[in-house]
Amino acid sequence: MEKEAVMVPVVAGVVLKRKGAYLLVQERGPAAYGLWNLPAGRVDVGETIEHAAVREAKEEVGYDVALGRKLGVFQRAATDPPKHAFEATIAGGKLRVPKDELLDARWFTFEEIESMQGKLRGEWIMEAVCILEGRSPPETPRSV
Repeated sequence: MEKEAVMVPVVAGVVLKRKGAYLLVQERGPAAYGLWNLPAGRVDVGETIEHAAVREAKEEVGYDVALGRKLGVFQRAATDPPKHAFEATIAGGKLRVPKDELLDARWFTFEEIESMQGKLRGEWIMEAVCILEGRSPPETPRSV
């Protein structure tokens, strides 16, 4: 029996924390309209994951960022894009929201993000924030 390879895009993003709040972006695209996400996007062919995370931060929120530690790679199933999240600090630029790609960008406290069940693009957002906070991620129900 021949096995088929799974080909999925790779996503890279940043977790930005300032004054006790985290920056999230609100999606405009039809697949995730209105949901909140980390500044993140697909890794281009020939690009490193780290470069993609820095580029996406600049494109999505206008900030030049310096990457810190890698918080993790988040993937539920082989057909889901692996999402690489990095701790990052703002090194320059100013907050801007490209209206062709996003609805909004805002700073949220940990508690506010924790209460956004059903409003986040994926579980990986809360998981990455929990790692940065040094907290255990919330338990998520798994189908069997």
